[in-house]
Amino acid sequence: MTPGQLLLRYFHTPVGRVRRSFREGGPWAQRVTEINRREMEAAALRLGPLPDYPRSVSATLHLMTGRRFWYQTMFCLHSFAAASRATVNVVLYDDGSIDADCTSRLSAMGPTVRIIRAQELKQQLESFLPSTRYPILRERWDNYPNIRKLIDVHLGSSGWKLVLDSDILFFRRPDLLFNWLSCPDRPLHAVDCTESYGYSREIMTKLAGFPIAPLVNVGLCGLRSEDLDWDKIEFWCNELITRERTNYFLEQALVAMLVAGKPTEVAPQRDYVTLPSRSEAEEPKAIMHHYVDTSKRWYFRYGWRHILDERTRPRPLAR
Repeated sequence: MTPGQLLLRYFHTPVGRVRRSFREGGPWAQRVTEINRREMEAAALRLGPLPDYPRSVSATLHLMTGRRFWYQTMFCLHSFAAASRATVNVVLYDDGSIDADCTSRLSAMGPTVRIIRAQELKQQLESFLPSTRYPILRERWDNYPNIRKLIDVHLGSSGWKLVLDSDILFFRRPDLLFNWLSCPDRPLHAVDCTESYGYSREIMTKLAGFPIAPLVNVGLCGLRSEDLDWDKIEFWCNELITRERTNYFLEQALVAMLVAGKPTEVAPQRDYVTLPSRSEAEEPKAIMHHYVDTSKRWYFRYGWRHILDERTRPRPLAR
């Protein structure tokens, strides 16, 4: 092993685990959270089909999912349908891990759910994003799943699409989203709890040609497929990575650059909350929660339980 590999294995990795454990409340809190997560996974099997509201306005949502996230996807969609009292049409994009069991569970949500499998997505890549012309995007598609929410949803397509992360729950009707879906004319995004682009504003602004808006969060993201210039995005990725290396937040940085200088629809932070607090997770007042980072703890302990019927809702494990 090289000195760098030794340092990663025997210093950075264990130190990172200790820091993560501390941020998540320590080993006992992590154990409790994991028990609640498993309870959420088991409860997802009892959710059944998405409700149909024939006289309501329908909504089409796009999500990437897989074997690790299928139950979160189901809770997200059921919460949206219940809060909206609307028929939900869903397009799910295989992250490469959807197997037969996962397909069966996701398909149980009913006929309004369509799953685009990995093989079909790879064929789409070969047709519209050949590796000889887009080597950086293809490498990132292989090794950085987050960028697939951009590529797989919009590549070779047209029209406006609303993309959601699976770790989102809705508690009240999201009128802003329905208004946008009924007549989209500008990009839509949520507000982050802290600015997370992974790249310096200076280089992002220079490449985009416009100032970068603060706190763009892509857990909730509406874009028009034909507005994505893949040659430009390939160039941006190459420049960002060459100058400042790869980063987990590359997808978010790219969206912030794509919407720079354009009118946007911004979901109000007070109603569409990224990183909800424990008290907010216990008694939701917002329309939507996006459970990122340390709020996963409250997601698995409290958040999903609000979606279940009051009569069958299990109590959270002791704190």
